[in-house]
Amino acid sequence: MTPEILFTLLIVLGVLIALASNRVPAEVTMMGAMVIVLVTGIITPRQALAGFANPGLMTVGVLYIVAAALRDTGAIYWVAHKLLGQPKTAFGSQLRLIAPTALLSAFLNNTTVVAMMIPAVQEWAQRLRLSASKLLMPLSYAAILGGTCTLIGTSTNLVVDGLVQQKGLPGFHIFDLTWVGLPLLVIGSVFLLLFGRRLLPSREGLVEQLENAREYHVEMRIPEGSPLHNKTIQEAGLRNLTHGYLTEIQRDGHLYTAVGPDMQLQTGDQLAFIGAPETARELQRINGLVPAHGAVHKLNLNTHQRCLVEVVIGPEFPGVNQTVKEAAFRTRYQAAILSISRHGLRLPGKVGERVLKVGDTLLLDTGESFIEQYRYRRDFMLVSPLRDSTPPDFRKAPLATGILGLMILMNVLGWFSVLEAAFLAAGLLLMTRCVTVNRARMNVSVNLPVLVVIGASFALGTALEESGAAGWIVDGLFRAHITSPWMALVLIYVITALFTELITNNAAAVLVFPLALGVAEQLGVSPTPFIVAVMFAASASFMTPLGYQTNLMVMGPGGYRFTDYLRIGVPMSLLAGAVSITLIPLVWPF
Repeated sequence: MTPEILFTLLIVLGVLIALASNRVPAEVTMMGAMVIVLVTGIITPRQALAGFANPGLMTVGVLYIVAAALRDTGAIYWVAHKLLGQPKTAFGSQLRLIAPTALLSAFLNNTTVVAMMIPAVQEWAQRLRLSASKLLMPLSYAAILGGTCTLIGTSTNLVVDGLVQQKGLPGFHIFDLTWVGLPLLVIGSVFLLLFGRRLLPSREGLVEQLENAREYHVEMRIPEGSPLHNKTIQEAGLRNLTHGYLTEIQRDGHLYTAVGPDMQLQTGDQLAFIGAPETARELQRINGLVPAHGAVHKLNLNTHQRCLVEVVIGPEFPGVNQTVKEAAFRTRYQAAILSISRHGLRLPGKVGERVLKVGDTLLLDTGESFIEQYRYRRDFMLVSPLRDSTPPDFRKAPLATGILGLMILMNVLGWFSVLEAAFLAAGLLLMTRCVTVNRARMNVSVNLPVLVVIGASFALGTALEESGAAGWIVDGLFRAHITSPWMALVLIYVITALFTELITNNAAAVLVFPLALGVAEQLGVSPTPFIVAVMFAASASFMTPLGYQTNLMVMGPGGYRFTDYLRIGVPMSLLAGAVSITLIPLVWPF
């Protein structure tokens, strides 16, 4: 062992410890490691920065724009609503949950899909009087399994494909991985359906959480030409909202307080809702509803410039002890107050007549610039944006869906690579205004830490090769008499899977990739089975909330503990490993 090998292995060990402890942001850890191996001369500046120009990394970044367009046009919500349907039982909910989640995750970023599906899953839990914890972890697992079915289903696949092309090897096509991913999805789904309800915990659901949540009063209107005209409350999707409930309808001077599910909606109806702060965000996503009183339209903001923001009035707010109308709130802040909460309870009555007090929490519909403008001003003690609260523009949903289909078709027919097809799709979505430049830029900026982790991890993978550390590890494996290609494949899969559970999936794939190539070279066999094993092992993360971002996203809403992931994640990981290791050599022989 040379000093360079020892030093590089110590750096890798330090990275593993730092990422597993989660005390330092992953992008800071990876960038720090990149700088160290650069300044110590293990890699050159060109090698250190090569990862940021990798096709896989660029494809991940461009697909964030595609996902933003599908979200902003409401295409994702429309597809999910049609596929999810109205299940009546817990088993039916899980069955209807897995298929659409996996389908969407096969072509979109998993994080986007899970973030969009969580409210729908919570709605099911409320309607079925079932704990949301019985559904949210299967949601994450279905997204993970669906992502393994295509090359663009997960950033890990794209990152590894970028490494493959960097080595001069032929890249993968969009459906090459389906031969293993689809059987894995089917078998994993059957396991979740048969054993998930027994292994998953039953924790506090949405009903209990709403009892302790801040209440808001939100009023919406059915405008002229709304698709909700003549639909019943049940058909309009207003019967079982996730974050609130419909309390009354005002029509032609009459007030209807006992509104049943079969009551038909009419143009001009004014609907009053009560619920948590997310109620307004949920209502904005229903095609055919607009804010009442025209307050939002008076802000002169385009759809994609609006967002929901929660603020707490501070002692230096100039309108303290004045009504909203007297304080000229909308004129002063270019923000419409949707609801006011005081001491955790909503204030009833018309918003404009409420007297504002220090400590009042306001739910605002305003422009994106409001957050930066008032975050550090003394008018408010807290300025908190509600994530992903921009209302969708449903009119362009079919166009955005068609462009996504065109992107897939261009790659399947071999006309363009995945990166080229993604660039063309993103360009078309921007040209047709399915997503604005600002929204696209913001979406990529939000995910910038992920892109930095991927780019910097390439440098660490190169350091393992350049220092000789990767070769040293491979030699050690063969000194342990591992000469069977199948046993070597198992070992590569297990190492990658363990790394994924401890650190990020992308970093694990990049670190193990040179080992996979080294093992294939030593055995004199095709490297493709080992490369695919790295892809599946890095993506199939079920045992901890740390290995995959979607696992972490459902942890809070589902009330999960670390041990819950082990209880169902260990058998899921063993099952995924057995299926992958069995099928990979059959599809890609040694």
